Order: sequence, then C-alpha cells, then structure tokens
Amino acid sequence: MQTISMPKQKADVLVNDFVRSVYNWMCIGLALTGCVAFYVSTSEAALNLVFGNRIIFFGLVIGELALVFALSGMINKMSAQTATGLFVLYSALNGVTLSFIFIVYAQASIVSTFFVCSATFLACSIYGWKTQKDLTSFGGFLAMGLIGIVIASLVNLFVRSSAMGMIISYIGVLVFVGLTAYDTQKLKTMALMQHADLDAAVIRKGAILGALSLYLDFINLFLMLLRILGNNRD
Repeated sequence: MQTISMPKQKADVLVNDFVRSVYNWMCIGLALTGCVAFYVSTSEAALNLVFGNRIIFFGLVIGELALVFALSGMINKMSAQTATGLFVLYSALNGVTLSFIFIVYAQASIVSTFFVCSATFLACSIYGWKTQKDLTSFGGFLAMGLIGIVIASLVNLFVRSSAMGMIISYIGVLVFVGLTAYDTQKLKTMALMQHADLDAAVIRKGAILGALSLYLDFINLFLMLLRILGNNRD
C-alpha cells in the first residue's frame, strides 16, 4: 500500500478530515436515495411512470451506469461542483429505481435489514481502518467475485431460480463485506494523496469518489441482505 511521507500528527489530521468528508457525502447520498425511494413508492403516478414503461425504467438504469462510469473514470477532468452534482443526481436516480423495495418488501423488514446492514458495514469499516494487514491483494479477488455476481444475476434473469438467487445473495454479502473493508483501507492512502498539494478542488473530488465507492458497497450489501432477510408484503 503506497504511503506519502509527512509528519504523523499532520497526516492524522488530514486523513481524519478527508475521511469525515467522505462519510458525510456517503450519508447524504444514502439519505437522498432513501427519501426519493420512499416518495416514489407512495405515488401511484410515479410508480406507473417508472415501472409501467420499460423504456423509461431501462433509460434510468443506463443513466445510472453512465453516471458511475463518468465519476469513476473522468472525475479528474471535472470541476468539483460537477462531480458533486453528478453524485447527488446519481443518488436521486438510484432512489427512483430502488423504490420497488417498498412495494415488494414489508416496511418492518426494510427497517430491520437496514440496521443489520448498518451494523455490518460499520464493523467492516472499522476493521478496514484499524487492521495492519494490507488488503490490496484481495482487490483482484473481490473484483472477480463482483463480476461473477453480475454474470450469475444476468443468467438468473432468464433461469428465474429462487435457489440460485439465494446463493448469489449469500455470495454477494461476502463480496461486499470484503469490498467495504478494502475500500475503507484505501481511504487512508487516498487521503494523503489528495492532500499532497492542498488543492481544495482535488480534495473535494477525492471525497466524492471515496463516497461513491462506499455508497455502492452499502447499497449492494443492503440489497443482498434484504433478499435473504426480507419478508414480502402480504
């Protein structure tokens, strides 16, 4: 894991400030997603618009993917304001497409699963932050696991096997637990790299990129746990 030499006290302050910013933006994104999802789920017109028209639904999904790729691959070419706006837009769009969970699952299951997910995410983040073990070597393994989940999920769209879906969910929990710890550890190195030139715009963009990674880990972990623990609405 790459490190940048600077006085330890200063390094600790910079790291803590950066990580606090990352988690603040992640929480803003999650809160916005949850509020939008709940609002859409309570509007029959919005539900019909999103889920009653495949073109609109898949257009939203494609738009979300485009935003993730844009933020991940081209954030250095953007202004800090643009990166922040795209992250907020992505969080809102994700709330629209995830509104179905309030229709499919009982609200009590959603709430309980959210707390289980939050506790799991927190524990993995603490481990990733505190461990002295370099988790870099696990990155490739976790990436392959993520690709496998995507391929298996696409196959299951046609197979429609509940058993296969459950297996994918359990494997997904393991993968996103690992990614949470891995991405949290990466924040330390990212913090020092972003603060090397003390450029406020670079720091903001780094925080948005870090927030996006953790946001995706949390959302996907939540969805996998919901498939395992959630009870369908009567």
